Amino acid sequence: MAHHRSALKRIRQNSKRRLQNRYYKKSARTAIKNLRSLKNKSEAIEFLPKIISMVDRLAKRGSIHRNKASNLKSGLTKFVNALA
Repeated sequence: MAHHRSALKRIRQNSKRRLQNRYYKKSARTAIKNLRSLKNKSEAIEFLPKIISMVDRLAKRGSIHRNKASNLKSGLTKFVNALA
């Protein structure tokens, strides 16, 4: 157990940030899954920028690596462009 006030505060901050990061990451994963399930190209084109924004925010916060974010955006863009 921590004995310093600063260490106790750090523990509180870490647990709070962990929950926030889990929420944002899970929301992005669900949105990606929803995009990949779409069959209509116009809907997918409309939805893609929102997901790209989410992925960029995750990379900026450090929840995912910037290369993973880049790969995700590239793959999703290819998917949307390949829809009929």
